Formats: sequence, C-alpha cells, structure tokens
Amino acid sequence: MEKVETIVHGPGLMGGLSGLAKNLFGLLMSRVELAALELAEVRNHLIELVALFAGAVLAAWFAIAFGTATIVAAAWEAMGWKILLIMFVVFAAITAALVFKGLSMLKQGKLAFPETMYELKNDRDMLL
Repeated sequence: MEKVETIVHGPGLMGGLSGLAKNLFGLLMSRVELAALELAEVRNHLIELVALFAGAVLAAWFAIAFGTATIVAAAWEAMGWKILLIMFVVFAAITAALVFKGLSMLKQGKLAFPETMYELKNDRDMLL
C-alpha cells in the first residue's frame, strides 16, 4: 500500500495580505474607538471650562460695576462706600479663583487626547 503525503501550504500571498488588512483595520478601529471615548471626556471638560469662563466674566463685570460704584461713593462724604468696597473685593476674588481654576484645567491637559496619542506613538514605533 502506498503512503500518500499531504503537503500543507501556508496561506499564501493573498491570505497573508488579507490577514494583514484585517489586522490593520482592527487596529484602526480600536484607535478610532479610543479617540471617541477621549473626545467625550474632552467635551465634558470643555463644557466645564466654558461654564467657568462665563462665571469669571460675570464676576469680572460685577467687580467693575462695584469698583466704579466704590469710586463714586468714595467721593461722597457718606459712610456707605465701605460696603461697595467689600463687594468689589469679593467679586474680584471670585473672578481670580475662577480664572485660576480654568488655567489649572488647561495645565492639567484635560483638553488633550493622552491615551490616543500614546497608542498612536506606540503604533508608529512598532511599524518603523
């Protein structure tokens, strides 16, 4: 009885290219999903930053209004100017606190895509 040998070949060029294309597509999709997740987080931080900025602008306008009223009241001989000065200082402090909070958020990089950039750098390093 003759023994028949079966030769198993690899997937070939087309199979290899097909597998490479599937892997690249999977990699691309995972990066897009990661970017979408980070974009949602950045959107939330951007909304918070806009709200802080709006509060800072409002407080700044109050500081200007009370500062102007303080100057006017200081010219009068009445004693009512002190409360206006206190209000001016309070709103100026609120403005400064909101501005510093916004700057702190920007310095922390809350509007960036750190994980996506890290993964893209890893992909680049791996492919090169």
